[in-house]
Amino acid sequence: MVASFKDRLQAVNPEYETFERLHTLQVNLGNLCNLHCTHCHVDASSRGTEIMGTDVMDQIAGFLTRHPGLTLDITGGCPEMNPDFRYLIEHTEGLTPRRMLRSNLAIMAEPGWEWLPEFCRNHNLTIVGSLPCYLEENVDQQRGNGVYQKCIKVLKRLNLLGYGKDLELNLVYNPGGDFVPGSQQGLEAAYKTQLSANHGIIFNHLFTITNAPIGRFRKHLEATGTYSDYLRMLAGRFNPEAAGNIMCRTLISVDWQGKLYNCDFNQALGMPITADDGSEISFSELENAGMSGKQIELAQHCYCCTAGEGSSCTGALVQ
Repeated sequence: MVASFKDRLQAVNPEYETFERLHTLQVNLGNLCNLHCTHCHVDASSRGTEIMGTDVMDQIAGFLTRHPGLTLDITGGCPEMNPDFRYLIEHTEGLTPRRMLRSNLAIMAEPGWEWLPEFCRNHNLTIVGSLPCYLEENVDQQRGNGVYQKCIKVLKRLNLLGYGKDLELNLVYNPGGDFVPGSQQGLEAAYKTQLSANHGIIFNHLFTITNAPIGRFRKHLEATGTYSDYLRMLAGRFNPEAAGNIMCRTLISVDWQGKLYNCDFNQALGMPITADDGSEISFSELENAGMSGKQIELAQHCYCCTAGEGSSCTGALVQ
């Protein structure tokens, strides 16, 4: 029996289970994707039907206009495949000092999508590219045959366009199985050495992200009879130092319909932010919802964010 995450967090500091302030608006453009990764927590695929439209994008642009200084974090699925991806980028131009695009990289090598690298450069997007390992075999096993070589091709193209030097290029590592990432600092050094020596590729930072026991990864754990073991392992690696830095204290996640969540994991589980009366708070109500000090929606999957060095959409929480 694994102890309640909420109780563990409260025992460290009751403030850690409340929202502090909004720093990052994370926008999930939908579950449409060109890949079918084994660890995907949103079950994204080419059959995805949850696709954000311009009506929600207009609300996002309006909110950013009224709240300058926020980070816009764009994710999916494969966010670039949203038919209105360009619309969002063009309509949020100049509204925020930092726009992060979470890309699987391989999409930029697919026929018909070769325009993406230059588009990202022209709009000064920070690219956060998923590359779960620097070894080809490991990447293809997790993401599909040929994906590694597509990513390498794209990374070389991004370097030629100034990414890794003039423009920020970060990579994401996630484990290939049911274990917690090792040292982010050590993995970043290994990635830089291997990618530079073998492919001449450079990048800025590596983010290590622990696999959440939800979605497609949970199905894998349950099929192998290891779900309970994985959850116990995460709970056993609970790090009080990481607990104070969990991303849900400063991030709000927006789904394709404009509903609000404390994080993308909660979004995948259908755990929206609610008002005191239990009703869901929509994006249009965010400004009047009194978020500061509001209780965060917590559950057992949250252990993935506090295990080891901790985990967030921008990597380890303590090092």
